Amino acid sequence: MEHNTVENTVENKNDITVDKVSTSRFIFYVQLFCLMAFMLGGCYNLYKHKYKGKPEVAVPESTLYNPKYK
Repeated sequence: MEHNTVENTVENKNDITVDKVSTSRFIFYVQLFCLMAFMLGGCYNLYKHKYKGKPEVAVPESTLYNPKYK
């Protein structure tokens, strides 16, 4: 009696390793998601650490454009 060497496997149509087109599409969407996540994270970080405004700095009168001497 001879036995066939056919493996008993179930074909999975959702497996990304079988079809190169679906694999590349999956990788493209993962890259797109990561790019958008980093962009939104960067924009949020810039918004969170935004410039608060011009601080009030005491400037000596002798260093002005038109200096005032005593």
